[in-house]
Amino acid sequence: MSGGLLVAGTTSDAGKSVVTAGICRWLVRRGVKVAPFKAQNMSLNSFVTREGAEIGRAQAMQAQAARVEPTALMNPVLLKPGSDRSSQVVLMGRPVGEMSARGYHGGRQESLLSTVVDCLEQLRGTYDAVICEGAGSPAEINLRRTDIVNMGIARAARFPVVVVGDIDRGGVFASFFGTTALLSAEDQSLIAGYLVNKFRGDVSLLEPGLDMLRELTGRPAYGVLPFAHGLGIDEEDGLRVSLRGTVRESVVAPPHGEDILRVAVCAVPLMSNFTDVDALAAEPGVVVRFVDRAEELADADLVIVPGTRGTVKALAWLRERGLADALLRRAAEGRPVLGICGGYQILGEHIEDDVESRAGQVDGLGLLPVRIRFDREKTLARPVGEALGAPVEGYEIHHGVADVRGGEPFLTDGRGHRLDGCRAGAVWGTHWHGSLESDAFRRRFLTEIARAAGRRFEPAPDTCFAALREEQLDRLGDLIEEHADTDALWRLIESGAPAGLPFIAPGAPGARA
Repeated sequence: MSGGLLVAGTTSDAGKSVVTAGICRWLVRRGVKVAPFKAQNMSLNSFVTREGAEIGRAQAMQAQAARVEPTALMNPVLLKPGSDRSSQVVLMGRPVGEMSARGYHGGRQESLLSTVVDCLEQLRGTYDAVICEGAGSPAEINLRRTDIVNMGIARAARFPVVVVGDIDRGGVFASFFGTTALLSAEDQSLIAGYLVNKFRGDVSLLEPGLDMLRELTGRPAYGVLPFAHGLGIDEEDGLRVSLRGTVRESVVAPPHGEDILRVAVCAVPLMSNFTDVDALAAEPGVVVRFVDRAEELADADLVIVPGTRGTVKALAWLRERGLADALLRRAAEGRPVLGICGGYQILGEHIEDDVESRAGQVDGLGLLPVRIRFDREKTLARPVGEALGAPVEGYEIHHGVADVRGGEPFLTDGRGHRLDGCRAGAVWGTHWHGSLESDAFRRRFLTEIARAAGRRFEPAPDTCFAALREEQLDRLGDLIEEHADTDALWRLIESGAPAGLPFIAPGAPGARA
């Protein structure tokens, strides 16, 4: 068998990523060799595979759910927004240039269909099943002609489609019906049914509506997934701590020591890889929040300046909002600051950027003895090293090249030779994303932060981030297994969409096929 399924959504953030991951985990627990796939992803939250390819973090997470190694085949096209109108295009894991939305949808996207179909076919030749994730909504009729990620790929592969709707937003029945009714007859023939997501309350009260929806469309609901906190893992974009759900909703476990530790993350424009703080939020007694005002740094024990796709723009934003001055005061007082990737570059002395912003030379905050020059070649790597006497793993995604002119080494090769980053007093910086997922290093780093902050905080000795992530992926698999019609989903994966699904008027404007 080399079957598959496309998980589409009535909207962005309907839950496609987590449903896809849940289906992957359910299938692999059944002994099915399964892979995730997303033809085109728009996200600033990316990951580096072992072969050095950049893909969306959501697909890396789904690969983990499927218990397979992520590859560029699973996300052949990644768009990384640099403004409201343009994005960097990453093809097969490598950047190929900047392009406006009009230029991309005006012809480049359609030309990529053969590439993404080839990637999907390679996966189908290796795995028993491929679970595809759509993007946005398949009923974006203005973009249907050039679509390669929703019905375009479903039609090319003849995959059945299950549409996910977020009932927590309201209007889910209208969204299901309208999504179907705006598609052409050929597209509609692949829409097999629906999956309700984030339901709160008594399912029996929903059942009459599901019955009416089936009468109207001739298509069933394949399940009603209950609302569950903390399942927003590795979302494409947004202010989320993916391990714990939205930061402001996360429930902090009691501290292991006497005090809690407060972490403030500057919500810079075009923030990338905000998942770097997931492991901190997983620690009992650590409170993580995103901030955009200077006064919100006052009670923070650690301030993080995260990665960004617009380093110079983020630096200007920090200055405009008074956050830059607050960071300078913190450093002068010996209060901890950590810069990651773009944040590390911001903390340096100078930035020479003729690539990303084309702003030329710009003064940084001067908190670290580092000078940054943007190179046209992007660094993509999976480094391994040591910090604070503990092993560290991470991944690098950046155009900036650091010329470190002082300070103490931060990440080393274990023999004291600098691999990346530096430290000056209570200010640290590194290009490595994901380093805080290394448990021993994270504990030692938090111990240093607590000492500098004067907090009687102790990191729990047994927090294992990898194990927590596995538990969460199992929860996703449980949601599918317990609340979806898995027998019916399996039939779809194995045999495709049922024959004779009715056409729902009016169909796509100007077309019936």
